[in-house]
Amino acid sequence: MQLENLKNRSLKELAAWLGERGHKPFRARQLYRWMYHRGVESFDAMTDLPKDLRAVLEAEAALPRLIPAHESHSRDGTRKYLFRLPDGETVESVWIPEEGRVTLCISTQVGCAMGCGFCLTAQGGLTRNLEPWEIVEQYLEVRRRTPPETPISNVVMMGMGEPLHNLKGVLPALAHLLDEQGIHLAPRRVTVSTVGLVPQMAELGQAFPKINLAVSLGAATDAAREEIIPMARRWPLDALMAACRAYPLPPRRRIFFEYILIRGLNDSPAQARELVRRLHGVRAKVNLMTMNPIPGAPYQPSEPETVLAFQKVLSDSGIRAFIRKSRGQDILAACGQLRSAQAAGGTLVTPG
Repeated sequence: MQLENLKNRSLKELAAWLGERGHKPFRARQLYRWMYHRGVESFDAMTDLPKDLRAVLEAEAALPRLIPAHESHSRDGTRKYLFRLPDGETVESVWIPEEGRVTLCISTQVGCAMGCGFCLTAQGGLTRNLEPWEIVEQYLEVRRRTPPETPISNVVMMGMGEPLHNLKGVLPALAHLLDEQGIHLAPRRVTVSTVGLVPQMAELGQAFPKINLAVSLGAATDAAREEIIPMARRWPLDALMAACRAYPLPPRRRIFFEYILIRGLNDSPAQARELVRRLHGVRAKVNLMTMNPIPGAPYQPSEPETVLAFQKVLSDSGIRAFIRKSRGQDILAACGQLRSAQAAGGTLVTPG
């Protein structure tokens, strides 16, 4: 008999599954809290469940886990994890301590289908979507492996994959992360990133209007953007910015625009001025980052003085723009680097 994966069931579905076996709905809440709030690894540890229920769970259900394949610690405090999935594929998660908070960056797909020229993960294409439990389990596994005095305060879906290309997995995972009976993160502490899948943006906003949205813009003109984001041919900037203006932002909240600066492509003062024009009417915060070099790719990161000049154009126009530094460079912390090194049989960076 195939065991039931309880981590792929919502709280309501858990109650129905237990009800079919003669148990009261409140047992589902207890079980749910054990799985997510406390993150236990076995049914025996669920001490407030009756023995007969634990026996049923042991016989008919499973609590699958990801297998840690590698862990690296950076000099700047960043930790990167490579997790092996049940089918042998791997995904990455990055734990980033900052002043006043700890952010966990998690993956939503094995690989990515978007083909972005500035992203190493995209170079290998999409292998498959992650199931909801595989997304959430990254949080639970990292929580087990990091100091309890520095709990994870923020979660960003900015790891491997395009989250809105896997809404079937992402929406249930968000429910587990936010549910007060589960992990119970505040919505303002959860961010979902996209390169601009316009219809799915509306679906995400309808389902979870209080979480943060981050848009990886790529460039301020369609020509430059389409060069590095092939998907942009389907949803050009006019459509994307219209979707951003229509997005149901809570009061005093902004859409985060992630702008990867690439030398000679999207980092000119003219691109900066065009970005100012594009962002008119959008409550926006812009995070500027230089791309991480990709072996064999035709693109290079912008020079520091170019980044500062780009930021000044935005700031002088009243747009909040921040320069984000890459974290964990000594441990291959950029998206896709660690997995690619392992797949190629390279030497993985160990804690130093």
